[in-house]
Amino acid sequence: MTAGGEAGETPGGRTTAGGPTEAVPGSTPDLAGIDLIVFDKDGTLIDFDTMWAGWAVALARALEEATGEPLADSLFAAIGFSAGAARAAPSGPLGSHSMAQLREITVGVVVASDRSPADAERIVAAAWRPPDPVGRAIPLTDLAALFTALRAGGRRIAVATGDDRGPTEATLRALGLSDLVDAVATPDDGHPTKPDPGMLVHLCATLGVEPARTAMVGDASVDLEMARTAGFGLVVGVLSGASRREDLEPLADVLLDSVAGLVSR
Repeated sequence: MTAGGEAGETPGGRTTAGGPTEAVPGSTPDLAGIDLIVFDKDGTLIDFDTMWAGWAVALARALEEATGEPLADSLFAAIGFSAGAARAAPSGPLGSHSMAQLREITVGVVVASDRSPADAERIVAAAWRPPDPVGRAIPLTDLAALFTALRAGGRRIAVATGDDRGPTEATLRALGLSDLVDAVATPDDGHPTKPDPGMLVHLCATLGVEPARTAMVGDASVDLEMARTAGFGLVVGVLSGASRREDLEPLADVLLDSVAGLVSR
């Protein structure tokens, strides 16, 4: 699909007509004509809730200890987290926002408890601890084997995530993926947050690949939206994160249960 949404044919023969093509649940995507595949991280490559559920609970506990106020419910509602289910809410901020944006939301929750902005900033600064990017990184398939297979087909691999660069690179190292990933883009590099296509435009320019010959794989609507805006040739949604099928289906060329479905078994 072109950036302007005009009808046309992608390199792999996927025809568009002013909007996303029909999603085909469970099918293996056609990667013909695709030279670069960009992956989201949490919910796409690694289990989202293992990484973030414990973080949300620990943050709420730390805020309550610091303020003496019952802030957990307000925090969870603001970031989109169900404590009972220990899961992120579909399409909520926890599953789609950057760390900087989540921190801003958290400051707002503390301010709403009748604290000054300065006091709230101080409390959040003391309570803020990013999740362990190694211990909590549970891969959703054999990622090294997947990336190796994709690269064997002549394709390059990149990661565009709402997480910060430091923990993202730590996760990739821990999973043995650093040498298999050609480039990484994160909001703390100075790129706009999703669904702005800035990270994708940067990755394509850095690696010298046309957007029309690039695929995006993600578990959130913001991943797919930014790929559409960037004019990517293939947009793949995965159902391994917080989003529901109905959230992704209107934006995806193909829906997969997980990234494992990118290659034939």
